[in-house]
Amino acid sequence: MSGTSATRAWPAVRRSRRVRGTLIPWVLCAALLLAACDGGGSDAKGVSASPKDTTCDGRINGTAHITVWFHAGPSGEFTTLQSQVKEFNKRQKQVRVELVTLPENRVYNDLVLSAAASGDLPDLLDFDGPNLYSYAWSGKLRPIDSCVPAGVRADLLPTIRRQGTYAGRLWGIGTFDSGMGLYVRKSVMKKAGIRVPTGPKDAWTATELTGILRKLRTQGYQAPLDLRLVYSQPGQEWNTYGFAPAVWSAGGDLVEPGNHRTADGYVNAPGSVKALTTMQNWAKAGLIDMVKDDKAFVSGRSAISWCGHWTYPEFNKAFPGDVTIVPLPDFGQGTVTGMGSFQWGVPAGNADGDAVWRFLSFLLQPAQVHRMTVANGAIPATESAIKLSPQYAPGGPEHLFIEQLRDGVARPRPQTPAYPAITDAFSRAFAKIIFDRAPVKAALDEAAKKIDKDLAAHDGYPTNTS
Repeated sequence: MSGTSATRAWPAVRRSRRVRGTLIPWVLCAALLLAACDGGGSDAKGVSASPKDTTCDGRINGTAHITVWFHAGPSGEFTTLQSQVKEFNKRQKQVRVELVTLPENRVYNDLVLSAAASGDLPDLLDFDGPNLYSYAWSGKLRPIDSCVPAGVRADLLPTIRRQGTYAGRLWGIGTFDSGMGLYVRKSVMKKAGIRVPTGPKDAWTATELTGILRKLRTQGYQAPLDLRLVYSQPGQEWNTYGFAPAVWSAGGDLVEPGNHRTADGYVNAPGSVKALTTMQNWAKAGLIDMVKDDKAFVSGRSAISWCGHWTYPEFNKAFPGDVTIVPLPDFGQGTVTGMGSFQWGVPAGNADGDAVWRFLSFLLQPAQVHRMTVANGAIPATESAIKLSPQYAPGGPEHLFIEQLRDGVARPRPQTPAYPAITDAFSRAFAKIIFDRAPVKAALDEAAKKIDKDLAAHDGYPTNTS
């Protein structure tokens, strides 16, 4: 279950001897630190420092020891990385990796901010992709352009390259990506006489989906659409990852594209209002399953589930051979889906770039990418690893995810240091709209004001990454 931090549970913290004495104080001071660090986690002047490059010259002197921080994600993901570290250390003697696993979601980000303030960041850090821009802008990361060979870049999915890029530089690289769509049961659709889209070009329109949901109600599904609302607590990432695509599909946005100077006129644009009004109307009509558990689809309460790649194994197990994935609905300007997942980056400091890259290049080997994505169900980040997974091949049950990531249907969340403020404001607005039935335009106007307040406080996040 991987793809966005909102989709995971919080396992117990695992600590190495190196951080055992400092982890608890970090947790205790996180609230104080966050009070001083708003939206982008910037310095007091709101201007980033020029980053020192992660230099890779092909040489490692002596034996290099690197510390790696990893979020405590699904157990299969953690145990796989743990095994990969052991295998890497066994295969060669020049680079020794020490793995430190910390709690994820907001706690993980709090620890990163605290460690950055005290100069205790590791040599290699993983983080939820959209946080990259805030970390890079505020000087917490170093660019890794000189470390990643052209052949490796060419093998990466375009979405992986795009997510890892900020201000024209490459700052992050991931071993897996995410996918999203509507899960449907073919037998249910056939019985109801509902057409099943074959790809992004013939996605259901939002109006068509409304009719489908009403028709499914006549088939006995009182709340036929599952939005995975178990993830939808106010301020949580699922609301943005999962439902910004509806806004984009309707011609709206979360912030001004390109320059990211304002949210007013974008997050509250007519298209944004139209898309979320449609979704609110589904909720008002009782067409959305409002039970806050993750069993709506597998229990048979709902016949359609709006969710990500991590649910495919569970859904297919519940209904073997009867589950298919179709694109998210077209709200007027074509279907759009989310993308992005955890990435690796090199924190500002004195890490040996070549030593770090030696380990990262191992994780990016086709067999290792395949190994991780089998464990966590995510989308392989490289074309060479995709070839090892039959389910993503043309005709395979999850091929839609690859098609969307390759062909531009998938869009990244706003690539700006203001993203923490943007996602918090939009997520809270979405929750008000769906759960509280708040007036859509007013809720989005409030979100625009919050985002613009953060942008103004940081002078629009000017870049200084030369």
